[in-house]
Amino acid sequence: MEIRILVTGSGGIGGVNFVRALRLAERMGKLKYFIVGTDYNQYHILFPDVNLRMRSPRHDDVEFIPFLLDIVRRYDIQFLHPHPSSEAKVVSQNKDKLDELRVKHYLPRPEEIAPDKYTIYEKLRERNVPVPQTLLISSDLEGAFERLGSPLWIRARAGAGGRLSLKVNNPREARAWIELNVMQGRAKPGDFIAQEYLPGRDLAFDSLWYNGKLVTSFARERLEYPFAHISLSGVTGTPTVARIVHDDEVTKVGISAVKALSSKPHGFYSVDIKEDADGKPRVTEVDGKWHTTAPLWGYAFSKFKNDIKYNIAYIYVEIGLNGEVKQDIPEINLFPEELYLIRHIDCGVLLKHKEEVFRVL
Repeated sequence: MEIRILVTGSGGIGGVNFVRALRLAERMGKLKYFIVGTDYNQYHILFPDVNLRMRSPRHDDVEFIPFLLDIVRRYDIQFLHPHPSSEAKVVSQNKDKLDELRVKHYLPRPEEIAPDKYTIYEKLRERNVPVPQTLLISSDLEGAFERLGSPLWIRARAGAGGRLSLKVNNPREARAWIELNVMQGRAKPGDFIAQEYLPGRDLAFDSLWYNGKLVTSFARERLEYPFAHISLSGVTGTPTVARIVHDDEVTKVGISAVKALSSKPHGFYSVDIKEDADGKPRVTEVDGKWHTTAPLWGYAFSKFKNDIKYNIAYIYVEIGLNGEVKQDIPEINLFPEELYLIRHIDCGVLLKHKEEVFRVL
């Protein structure tokens, strides 16, 4: 039986990884997917391995939702997966229109997708989730340094991939960074927050939930970023090298962050965590979205072990379609400790576990 799926933003890194994971599941599970892929970028839409590719309006265009609904009708789509959080938020806000067409989806509530980072901080702090001290940027930058210490981490309140982030050592540097971005039209004066600088490990917790129940999860440490040497912050979004970690405290903090964001988590949730100088994990962000490498981890390890249960994109679609978990998978630590994912532009993808190196792509 052919399963008909619409994947939006399919030309981005995360979207390509998601479609790639479904194609592997197709080969391993004797499945048949008909995948329609959309993307706003006229070049990136050429990347994904889809049956039909279509350029979409931007997510903030009034024609975006009508465009998707037309695809659902014309191609009898059974399941809709909007991959980037910008598009997932808009789709989640219009779930009633999807329900009218009886197309299934597996999305958090819109307020849980790409929320304002200061709102996240306040919500987590109120629920006693460990977070870095955070302030809204005001004209009193001297006061911010007095309260939070030096250096500080300046961040945009919205956006992904370390957007407009910079480590600053004094009020003059902070003011210059904010003024430059405002002057060049990348931000408005109220778009920034200041956080205490956390020098420890850069961690991520990825988790899949269904109606408030944790289905599976894994934690990892980001070790290297692409072209970090030319980035002012050293952070450029998705990592080139990361490793799986089994850390009870990190897992506990990740789960508590998702539960603080949502009273009944439903869908995929990603948590960004940094350790302080004492090695204590603090949550810097939690969001009802997929990290770009989350489906790639599932693809790579599923291929390495020749076992479909590790393919988290496949598990997600199965649950979204059928409302049940058919695979026997652990709630935490889906992948083994000290498993490395190594990737770079034009270099392919490797998995390294102990002394074994496996070429994924």
